[in-house]
Parts: sequence; C-alpha cells; structure tokens
Amino acid sequence: MALAIVAPNKTDNELNSWRNIFQELAPEIDLQVYPEIKDKALVEVVVLWQHPKNILKTFPNLKLICSMGSGVDHIMADYIPKGVPITRIVDPRLTFSMTNYVVMGILNFHRQINRYIVNKRLKKWDMTQPEIPISVGVMGVGELGGDVLDKVHGLGIPCFGYGNSPKTSFRHPYYYGPQLQEFLDKINAVVCLLPLTPKTEGFLNDDLFNKFKPGTYLINVARGKHLVEEDLIPAIESGQVSGALLDVFSKEPLPETHPFWSKDEIMVTPHIASITNYRAAAPQIIANYKNAMENRPLINEVSTVQGY
Repeated sequence: MALAIVAPNKTDNELNSWRNIFQELAPEIDLQVYPEIKDKALVEVVVLWQHPKNILKTFPNLKLICSMGSGVDHIMADYIPKGVPITRIVDPRLTFSMTNYVVMGILNFHRQINRYIVNKRLKKWDMTQPEIPISVGVMGVGELGGDVLDKVHGLGIPCFGYGNSPKTSFRHPYYYGPQLQEFLDKINAVVCLLPLTPKTEGFLNDDLFNKFKPGTYLINVARGKHLVEEDLIPAIESGQVSGALLDVFSKEPLPETHPFWSKDEIMVTPHIASITNYRAAAPQIIANYKNAMENRPLINEVSTVQGY
C-alpha cells in the first residue's frame, strides 16, 4: 500500500527533502508524490498541503489524511471521505518559532519600532513616549496560544486568554464566548491564534474593532480568512486600531496592488511566522501511517466536529 504527498505549491527542492527523509526513515513505504501518482487505488494515506479541491474523491481506499503542517483548515474546507481520520503536525520548533514571532511583534508595538522606522525615513528625532503601556490578549489558547501567554507573562506583561468554550482550569486569566467584551476591555494588543472554522472566519472585522479600546494593536498569525481585510484600514484611520502585524492573508502571495503594502501602520510578512520542519514532521506521519495500517490509536488526531 502507498502513501501519497499532495502539495502542489511546494517547490521541487522542498518535495525532494520530503522524499529523502522518507527514504531515510522508512524506505519500506511506497511513497508517491503528486502529480506522479501511479495508482490512486493503492494509496491508503495522503499527506496534504494546499491540495487541489476535491482531489480526495479520487482516492477510493483512504484510511488516513495527514496535514503537512499544524493547520487543518485547508482539509476541513474541502470534501473529506466519511469516517477517514485526520491528523496534524505538533512540533516544539513550530511553537518556538511562532512564539518568538509574536513576542517580537508585541515588543515592537510596546517600543514603537514601526514609528522609529518611519521617523528614520523622515529624519525625525522624536523622543516622546518611548514605551506604550501594554496588556496582551491571545485569542485561541491551544498549544501555540498557551506558549505565547507563558512567554509574555515571563516578560512581566499582563496577559489574558480567550477561546470559544469555558475551561475548568487554565494557568492564565481566561475568558470565553460571551465574555468577549470583558476580555477586550483588559487589553490593548490582540493576538489571533484561533483555528479557522466557519464560526471564526471573518472574526476580525469592523464589529470586533469597534469593541476594542481605541488604539489597540492587532497581530494575526492564524489564517488570512480570519480577517475581513477591507475593514482594517478604516479602523486604523479612525484610531480604533493603532496598527497591525500580519503574517497571513486571504490571498497569498499578497497582490502587489494590495493597500496593505503602502500603509505604514501595517507590517507585512510573507507567512513565515512558523514553518513546518520536515525532519520533525516526517516521523509523526510515518508513525501514524503504521498506526493506521495496524489499527492502533493515532497521534495528534483532529476533531472533525470542532475543526481542530
């Protein structure tokens, strides 16, 4: 039986790295890489990243779907064969990179680095208000969000978590669901690490921005579809949002004509906050391949009901 990688947006070099690590760690697995899949009926496990829509309909004997990264929204948004489980990658290095990126953004806001970048271009010497008092809220407190809160708390910065459902115990102050306004009243920097589900798509919108304290800073490192992009610049121009650090966008690469490029208050990075390390991911996929073949419990299985 075969395992197929379907990741058409990956470069040849990236796909060769995946081929090599599978050959190194599990040469007995019949690995096939899209679009050169010899017989889809032989494929029982697929590894997906930004796959062609409805391609899973062409694999009649699937036993397992693996995300190539930590996110699964690209899978959840498409056809999923009934009863086929889905897994994702959990990698401490992903957490390390994501947390460092978010902390960088928080400290840049706190110390107003964007303002000094603009002032340098203007040759403007301005020593007023070198630090902004800051209180951070993280929306989405899974493994990544929880680690961000830990590190921010370690810096002595007040921090709060927010999620969809109540928690009986959590190591930081936590709000959920209907407590959104109470959560927002505590903070002036919002970090979005929510999973992308039908409920959270478009969550970062004008209605939410109007609930912010004036001048709140936004960091989105979750998914581009969380943000209603056309609502952000008006919120900045009104002063409700002071600026944003965005690593994800509804269309990637971000089009050259997009207004975010020319807005000084918006920092744009090209979806690099946290990149999957194939050396960390491949062993998890191989383990789950063997688990699926032997009907053993899977690691890092995703709830198809919750979407994460």
